[in-house]
Amino acid sequence: MDGMPAPAITPAEVAELRAAFPYFADLPESGGRPVAYLDSAATSQRPLSVLDAERSFLVSANAAVHRGTSQAVGAATGLFEGARAAVADFVGAGMPEQIIWAENATDALNTVALGIGEANAGLGVDGSERFALGSGDEILVTEAEHHANLVPWQRLAAKTGARLRWIPACEDGTWTLDDAREALTARTRLFAFSHVSNTTGYLAPVADLVELARSVGAITVLDACQSVPHIPVDFAELGVDFAAFSGHKMLGPNGIGVLYGRPEMLAALPPARTGGSMITRVTMESAEFMPPPLRFEAGTQPVSQVVGLGAAVEFSRAIGMDRAAAREHELVERLVDGIAANPGLRLIGPADTSRRVALAAVEVAGLHAHDVGQFLDEQGVLVRVGHHCAQPLHRALGVTSTTRASVHVTTTEEEIDRFLDAIRGAQRYFGLEGSA
Repeated sequence: MDGMPAPAITPAEVAELRAAFPYFADLPESGGRPVAYLDSAATSQRPLSVLDAERSFLVSANAAVHRGTSQAVGAATGLFEGARAAVADFVGAGMPEQIIWAENATDALNTVALGIGEANAGLGVDGSERFALGSGDEILVTEAEHHANLVPWQRLAAKTGARLRWIPACEDGTWTLDDAREALTARTRLFAFSHVSNTTGYLAPVADLVELARSVGAITVLDACQSVPHIPVDFAELGVDFAAFSGHKMLGPNGIGVLYGRPEMLAALPPARTGGSMITRVTMESAEFMPPPLRFEAGTQPVSQVVGLGAAVEFSRAIGMDRAAAREHELVERLVDGIAANPGLRLIGPADTSRRVALAAVEVAGLHAHDVGQFLDEQGVLVRVGHHCAQPLHRALGVTSTTRASVHVTTTEEEIDRFLDAIRGAQRYFGLEGSA
């Protein structure tokens, strides 16, 4: 029935899905046991269909896209642009031209920041005045941002004379809609924030935040790296001006990222990089640029990676993102419940799993995260330890590093339990209380 929540993928279906991944079909071992892979927030594994799509292109269809009139170029360009259309549909873009290829999400975010910098350096295009920044203007971020969604805005503020401001993190590392309402002012020109935090798993209320930003005339930039791989996302419905995400976190290849933009925003944004294929006319004195998306795709593109990303999108669509999200929610509940049952652990982020997506990071009392990570590695449990490219957030929480377990649709309950058992084992090994 309409309106009913999607049923979660069953454990039996998960077993079938894992068989589609060469990595899971022949798991490497650590400490004499098959690895429990709990680091998809950093890089997800890839199904055979993605690997085959990229290899097939390189073996039988490799050619320079958008260059020349040969049949080979036409076929390669068709696959390249077909992947753009698939990705556009997957994230709710109204048309494929709203999808820009980048090296990764970091590069995509920098494309926006550098383009706005160009607009303010007198190198704008028609409509670039909407990106004007100067003394008295403000760029707003949150204290919980990944460095990729912080450092570019620091640099843009320094270049333009705008002031960088941030929403402080709460005690659990999150922030609220009310915090944003208080921080947004008539001087805010740009608001950049994560859809899902890579440290806390916090799911931001994007549509409400966009409405607040628009009420003061601010542009919104969304880091969607940890949302697009795990939950249904419709950028048009959310209303964001720009959004970025990476292929390697969503079952796709390395070396490919995506920048989404509203048509009028992309049309007004100057290119951050210039060169071949993104121009219409060049003289010795000046150049004129192609419309989006080609305006932002200077030089030879990562064509096989684009084709692989298109295959990853089709794989995820076949699973059903609503069902995948329901399955991952069950796993996160199991993970958070297990952490809560251990008095020696501090959960970073919301205890309410309805506000959390795909991951959980912990501080183990009395242990450095690197020691925890080494012990877990010896038990065959692969996680991420460190500051997760979010040093300001860790500093605000009074910790130098944390241990993060992250899930994907292929994760099993047994892998979650192995993580929880291995944490208890680390506590016992180092003679700490609270390890029962």
